[in-house]
Amino acid sequence: MFGASLSGSLNIVFKKMKLKDTEKIISFSDLLSIGPVWRLHEKVGLRKRYEWLKNHINFNDEDIDNYQKNFNDTTLEISAIPENTPIIIWMGHNAHEQTALRYVLYLLKGKTNDISLIDATKKFKDLFVTTDTKYTLLHTGEIPPEKLELIYKSNSQNSPLSQEERKQFEEEWEALSTKQELLRIWKNSEICHVDEAYYDDYIINVAKRLHNEQEQDGFMKSARVIGEIIGHLDQYIGDQYIEYRLRNLILDGSLEIQGIPKAMRYYSVKPR
Repeated sequence: MFGASLSGSLNIVFKKMKLKDTEKIISFSDLLSIGPVWRLHEKVGLRKRYEWLKNHINFNDEDIDNYQKNFNDTTLEISAIPENTPIIIWMGHNAHEQTALRYVLYLLKGKTNDISLIDATKKFKDLFVTTDTKYTLLHTGEIPPEKLELIYKSNSQNSPLSQEERKQFEEEWEALSTKQELLRIWKNSEICHVDEAYYDDYIINVAKRLHNEQEQDGFMKSARVIGEIIGHLDQYIGDQYIEYRLRNLILDGSLEIQGIPKAMRYYSVKPR
């Protein structure tokens, strides 16, 4: 699965179902809708991704220092799965999980394990979304444990992927890993590569609107602007990427800054 929040929730489910001794969870905590994925299955690609994240995204020192080791540890866990062990991959309809799905299936290339998928987004919609529901699920990490349990029970016996399906995913990863773009979105059931400044105009417009809604003219906490954007975005790209673009808009003169941009809570912005 692809996310720490989903991993934590499923641990709760397995503990409740008394499956913790029989089921092992392997989780990628990285966010693959952002940053380079060029040749990520090779050392040179992982190094390039690490350098980009280190130079553009505000991580705490411990997370970025351990990034490559944690990433490699996870890939080693995948390669160490015994050949007779069935594998279930959780995924949702977003660029992050769809990119990660293809990456992991490429890592499992040549393995004889039965591999099945749980389409959490589709099952969530089938089980819990009604005509009165307006909630849109952006990623599987948003699903609470009690709903994850029902999804797991209704999908745990899914048929494994055929060799043709696996080959298709592997080839799609090979195509993805040739791209140099830094931002991916999910559109028309496909992973689409877009320019890294894709949301810049939207960020500026939100900042202007929030600024105009203030009773007093002045700076706004950057976290407020970012939260407003994330709350209305229909893609899962994370608040850290929006904060990266906010800093770029400061550098190009579209926004003014007050404070030090070492983390979003330390500075405020306003439109010029």
